Amino acid sequence: MTVTQSEPVTSGVAATAARPARAPNCGAPPPPHPKPTGEDRYTISEVAEHTGLSAHTLRWYERIGLMPHVDRTHTGQRRFSNRDLNWLSLVTKLRLTGMPVADMVRYAELVRLGESTFAEREQLLTAHREDVRQRIADLQSTLDVLDCKINIYADARRASERF
Repeated sequence: MTVTQSEPVTSGVAATAARPARAPNCGAPPPPHPKPTGEDRYTISEVAEHTGLSAHTLRWYERIGLMPHVDRTHTGQRRFSNRDLNWLSLVTKLRLTGMPVADMVRYAELVRLGESTFAEREQLLTAHREDVRQRIADLQSTLDVLDCKINIYADARRASERF
């Protein structure tokens, strides 16, 4: 199966004989904003509104290779596709997990290089998943401390209200 950077990450539909299989949804929730109505040709402002990313961030993503080859009109205006929106959805999730930009750029490079990089992509994502799991454990421990303190103060408040 060939998975390219521009392939949607939210499609669970099996491929027809005429096109390669697409990546599964992977449990991603629907985007916070509905897709713009540009019929697969979206302006940077429409994409910014849809993704919650600023136009400046979208331009920066393109400049650093995280969002490569955005189509342009004859006047040079960017026109994003549905595949670009799907890629940005994945990038946003990776960013939300705290993946360093350098790792995201490396991942994008690996995707562009094709199937021969599956093992390296898996390794990169597996290592990052372990980092995320450790941060979740650290946050859970911190939450436990907060819950304990809140209970102490709530118990003290209730005790003082009895007197």
